[in-house]
Amino acid sequence: MQHYKQIKIAELTPERRDLLIALLSCTGFDGFEESENELKAFGNASSVDMKRLQQLAGLHEFSYTEEDIQETNWNALWESNFDAVTVGDFAGIRAHFHQPFKNVQHEILITPKMSFGTGHHATTFMMIEQMSKLDFAGKHIFDFGTGTGVLAILAEKLGAESVTAIDNDEWSIENAKENADKNHCTQITVKRADTAAVNQQFDIILANINKNVLLENMAVLASQLKYGGTLLMSGLLREDEQDIVAEALKYQLQKISGSNKLQWIALVFGQI
Repeated sequence: MQHYKQIKIAELTPERRDLLIALLSCTGFDGFEESENELKAFGNASSVDMKRLQQLAGLHEFSYTEEDIQETNWNALWESNFDAVTVGDFAGIRAHFHQPFKNVQHEILITPKMSFGTGHHATTFMMIEQMSKLDFAGKHIFDFGTGTGVLAILAEKLGAESVTAIDNDEWSIENAKENADKNHCTQITVKRADTAAVNQQFDIILANINKNVLLENMAVLASQLKYGGTLLMSGLLREDEQDIVAEALKYQLQKISGSNKLQWIALVFGQI
């Protein structure tokens, strides 16, 4: 049985909360629950670097409470806190216990468990917004860091011919497969992988992770993008943009558009 670590940080402004999410995502936490002035972060106990967390707490002057969570308790925890979310009238994300949406083009049914990607976080929200502007019909898609699989599922609903979705977390792989089945998806292949290298070519690459992982994998992502393809990235703070754009240019990728929400950004790249 897997064990998970939960920490809770209270009395946060939205700006400070976004900064801490970015920092915590680099210490092994990959699930976040936000409320008006509080942040909860979740991660596999074997992956969370508690020593690094303590260093960050001292450096950035925040305090936290921690709790160990058994895998069997997770369903009750997320079910008590997970609300349905809509991205305009384009997409709606809900769990089985929510009422179906009436006025969205694409409905996605998920059980998030310990995986990142419910649409509540600004980065997932912006990825979905940007996806609404792209043509997925008949395209081959790569979802790097799939989490719940929500972006892969949406890609198939938008007409993708094939979707390759990878993650380095076994729990996310299991969750993404389960969610793909719930949405009757047949074109999604979910794989466990530690790098972006899958030796395939794609029309559209979706990468909602974090700055460090994106910088480390930029060369591979660029090499796997078909000529005329599109690379959509998020998991980035506003101050990350300059470094990401500069790294992308090394591999003949230029920023063609983007968006921002709170302290977060999404960037869209095409080939020069």
